[in-house]
Amino acid sequence: MSLDRSIRWRGLDPVTLEHCHVVSTPRDTRIRGAIITPNYGLFYRIKLDDSEHVRTVRIERTDGKVLELFSDGSGNWSDDRAEPLPALRHCIDIDLWPTPLTNSLPLWRCQWVIGEPQRFAMAWIDGDQMTVRRDEQIYTQLDDINFRFQNADGFERVLEVDADRLVVNYPGLFQRQD
Repeated sequence: MSLDRSIRWRGLDPVTLEHCHVVSTPRDTRIRGAIITPNYGLFYRIKLDDSEHVRTVRIERTDGKVLELFSDGSGNWSDDRAEPLPALRHCIDIDLWPTPLTNSLPLWRCQWVIGEPQRFAMAWIDGDQMTVRRDEQIYTQLDDINFRFQNADGFERVLEVDADRLVVNYPGLFQRQD
């Protein structure tokens, strides 16, 4: 994947504003973003390796709270003190709340066949609580621009994406601002 692009989203519930920039080369992908929520500002940085596997994540809020995670790219995670996080074993991707950007990570990394669901173990990061936990998710490509997203809690949405597989519309939660 080759990409050098800025994207903006408006969060609908709660109302947020996000600006992020993605730079992807054959060597790696680097993502930087800033989100303004009703209760805090959040800066995030994500680095993917040449296989589109998450290697580092740093989340910093304007109140000073920081969460930093490291992965070996094979699903083994540690925190900023190099303490292993066994609950995240086999998670390759992350899902950061509150941004639709991280929905693109498995879409970029995997080969897709229309109608065939793929299951992912995600390191789900809650920016409100600054916590991380494992979350099982399923994505199914419905056509060229739509993917069904489902999680283990029964939540489901059909995400509209563009040619770069970046979210355009996440019904009820995010709308891209072009």
